[in-house]
Amino acid sequence: MRKQIALTLTLVAGLTGCGMLPGQLAAGGEEKQQATAQQTTAQQSGGTPQESGTAPASQTAQSAPPEQTQVIAGREVKAGGADLLVQITGLKRQGRVATLTWTVTNKGENRWEMTSTLGDTPMGMGLTVGGVSLVDAANGKRYRVAYTGEPPSARCMCSDYDVFTEPGEQLPLHATFAAPPADVTKVNVDLRTLGVFTDVPVS
Repeated sequence: MRKQIALTLTLVAGLTGCGMLPGQLAAGGEEKQQATAQQTTAQQSGGTPQESGTAPASQTAQSAPPEQTQVIAGREVKAGGADLLVQITGLKRQGRVATLTWTVTNKGENRWEMTSTLGDTPMGMGLTVGGVSLVDAANGKRYRVAYTGEPPSARCMCSDYDVFTEPGEQLPLHATFAAPPADVTKVNVDLRTLGVFTDVPVS
């Protein structure tokens, strides 16, 4: 129990001790966004916001994703020449961190060549989902995936993946963030090439 508490405190300290980002930095690993009509339109149409950056976390191991229970958001998308079904199965707040879980199922006949479309390539995490983010549109904040250490040895607190996803294959994915405040009950989930899912409930 003491070891678990110490590990949690270490993670929280890392999430709140972020380096400077291209946008204005706010506490807890969130990046303040400028609320413009152009950004809102891009999010609703599945576009990728232009800001970039990550929230570092001082933890030595990846956190385990919470158990997937039900689909809370989903849709079919086309990406990398493949027909995909994307289903968000949870966005759960656990103390001062929140973990997003989702699956991508290749429903078509072509393999999905993922390359680094979900990764954070500036951080050297191209074959991870380190590029996804949570957007609190009401408060103008973006939450980046947590990571351990500093480049080039930093590790994403999220899933990695193979370059290809074959037809019929289902890929379970997860990513850990600093948790939004308790009064934030819904956020937009930006899955980059897979689009933006709006008003995803935080449990």
